[in-house]
Amino acid sequence: MAFLDHIDACNRHDLNRFRPFIVGGRQVGWVRGDIAWHLEEYEAVFAVTPDAVHLQRHLSEPEARSQAVDQVCRALHAKWQTPPLRGERYRVARTWGEEPVMTMDRGVVSLFGVRAFGVHVNGFVRDGERLKLWVAKRAPERAVAPGKLDNLIAGGQPAHLSLRDNLIKEAAEEADVPAALAQTARPVGVISYCVEDQWGLKPDVMFCYDLELPPDFTPRNTDGEVESFALMEVDEVMARIRDTQDFKANVNLVILDFLIRHGVLCPDNEPDYAAIAHGLKRGW
Repeated sequence: MAFLDHIDACNRHDLNRFRPFIVGGRQVGWVRGDIAWHLEEYEAVFAVTPDAVHLQRHLSEPEARSQAVDQVCRALHAKWQTPPLRGERYRVARTWGEEPVMTMDRGVVSLFGVRAFGVHVNGFVRDGERLKLWVAKRAPERAVAPGKLDNLIAGGQPAHLSLRDNLIKEAAEEADVPAALAQTARPVGVISYCVEDQWGLKPDVMFCYDLELPPDFTPRNTDGEVESFALMEVDEVMARIRDTQDFKANVNLVILDFLIRHGVLCPDNEPDYAAIAHGLKRGW
């Protein structure tokens, strides 16, 4: 394997298989052709053409749009076993700063190719001149990437929370990080990618943070989503990303960004350095 393999894996998609998803005259996602065919049945909510899938114009308010799409998604799940609703709302917008046109249940965002946002936190410790990273191992019961290695803290972005509030919430749930310590996490950049999954498209954006932790801090999971934690030398983490698929796919990108920013991965030791740096924002 190579570092670039992980970037390529997170950007495998063919937009020729998708139609734009239009809400209020704005494209906010992508719907695969077979899903568009299923949506034709729900004419009160969707207007499906060969070129696009439109939310009907009479659904002009965000709440009405959200409720109508939820109702269709429940019917699709019952009839075609598409993903179920999960009870967590995501904002629907082309960019983070844009006013959302509606919200959508987390379980079906890829069905409509809506951009999902999330926070990822690199929890690290300084040992003299060396860096170590706290790495989580996902619980085997997780629906996505069971048993894979993960960032210390990570989570999708609920519609009703700020990024900072979500970070503090996830830090408490996933690693028992006190709020005062989580508040010191520093925003360091954005990573984007676009990948097909079983049901559609994931044009996702991850807001990245660095959290320097005291040497005597030991994380403890409180929500059952993490099996264990390990404090790893940064060179070991880099080698495992380069040589294995041990980490959850998108987490490889977050850590590659960390390695670049901290000078661990540099042009003198990695011939694909420029392509890696560029590829971390390929999804835009």
